Amino acid sequence: MAFFPPIPLIRKRVIVKSLAACGATSESSAKSLSEAGVLNPDCFRRITDRLVRKGVIHRTPDGRYYL
Repeated sequence: MAFFPPIPLIRKRVIVKSLAACGATSESSAKSLSEAGVLNPDCFRRITDRLVRKGVIHRTPDGRYYL
């Protein structure tokens, strides 16, 4: 049985915690992932898109995110 590191779970936590830590809780306070301190913000784009689809985070028309 192969072991796969839980990269998607870790990435989700990093994104949510980073947005919370920088106060991105509304559309007016939304931040880009790089502004929020997420390393390699364009890496694992599918994970970010899945968080948006599930309503965990929200994306503004100009590409910023908030909780």
